[in-house]
Amino acid sequence: MRVIICGAGRVGYGIARRLSMEGNDVTIIDQSMNLVREISERLDVRGVVGNGSYPDILVEAGAREAEMIITVTHSDEINMVACQIAHSLFKVPTKIARIREQNYLDPKYSDIFSRKHLPIDVVISPELAVSEAIMQRMLTPGAFDVTSFVNGLIWAVGVKLRDDCPVIDTPLNQLYDLFPDLKVTVTAIRRDGKMWRAHGDDQLNVGDQIMFIAKRDDVSRAMEILGISASRARRVIIIGGGNIGLNVASALEGLGSTKVRLIELNRDRAEFIAEQLERTIVLQGDGLDSTLLHEAGVKDADAVIALTDNDQVNILASVVAKKEGARKALTLVNDHEFASVSEAVGIDRFLDPRATTVSTILQHIRRGRIKGLYSLFDGMAEIIDAVALETSPLVNKPLKEANLPDGVVVGAVYRDNKVLLPDRDFVIEPEDRVVLMAMRESVKDVEQMFRVSVEYF
Repeated sequence: MRVIICGAGRVGYGIARRLSMEGNDVTIIDQSMNLVREISERLDVRGVVGNGSYPDILVEAGAREAEMIITVTHSDEINMVACQIAHSLFKVPTKIARIREQNYLDPKYSDIFSRKHLPIDVVISPELAVSEAIMQRMLTPGAFDVTSFVNGLIWAVGVKLRDDCPVIDTPLNQLYDLFPDLKVTVTAIRRDGKMWRAHGDDQLNVGDQIMFIAKRDDVSRAMEILGISASRARRVIIIGGGNIGLNVASALEGLGSTKVRLIELNRDRAEFIAEQLERTIVLQGDGLDSTLLHEAGVKDADAVIALTDNDQVNILASVVAKKEGARKALTLVNDHEFASVSEAVGIDRFLDPRATTVSTILQHIRRGRIKGLYSLFDGMAEIIDAVALETSPLVNKPLKEANLPDGVVVGAVYRDNKVLLPDRDFVIEPEDRVVLMAMRESVKDVEQMFRVSVEYF
């Protein structure tokens, strides 16, 4: 696939890296010569210096032959105009744009991105996506990663096993005999930086990070059986009042039982947030100030969420808050290299907005009837939600006869308004929603399983 990416920042780099690794023909555009040179030297991609909304720059990038344009510059307006030019002049089939300004995303203006106005096929809002991801983690304490599929009915959950976990040293194929209430499919294990698809004879160790797929209503019970029990945070401190901080505070207010304190450095922004929220107490000041943290009630806080636009501030604020008494810390980290630092200094969970954005974009790049996608551990694997077609080699036969690649495991199936957990004798039917995990090397095989192709007839 020939893809043009406008914007060589963290998100643009992450997308270019993933697509080039998969053999796509990628060209990246940015106005910074240094960024273009750096990304061209580090990745197998072409680089063009210039404004991605200029027709001659798009021509140089190969817009006439491109199948997709992804615009992720820091300017919403450049992103939108680049998609418009790509559509009007070069007939680029698929156009994806990152839009940050909430004004553009107001539901009453939803028609703005229609084909007759601004022809953008997919609009990505990182702030909304990250806010939703934070809330999922807040609602599932004890998990380091949570995402949902099929309108929230099927969840993929990541947990780290402690020494009191009752399934330590137990082969996975014995779990259902020992714990018949454990209605989950364990899909992957990560240990010492390595990750693999879970097999029945795998034994779990203390410290393992495992991913499982389950029906939403069974997640809490599954985590209890795995020895992971934690109550939801009732007292929360948010550091940083940008769009994400405001969205999370508003969502926490909606829970009704959570007391929220929000710290924002900019006075005008703090006053604006105070007007927007009903029950949240807004404090103006520095989230690194221990005196202000005590005023916010840090010693009684169940969780602190650091959401400024500075990774170092987020990490330091989380460390200070935990030192002053906060029980848990969830930290926004844009640079993935800071993830290991976050763990080393005692931060409980971190969230990488780049990974969330890349997952959303990959969903629309993958071929086949893909309804949802989530990238795990910087692309080591993907959780994929797809519709099984009559022509798919998966359907109308037991899974044990479907010749699934070794790196693929089916986690759950949605059929007739029911969530089903398959075993080896399970038969997938046409139009089933299949939620599975695929290791990086098996993603192409999964695409082939769910795409419409004459070779299956």
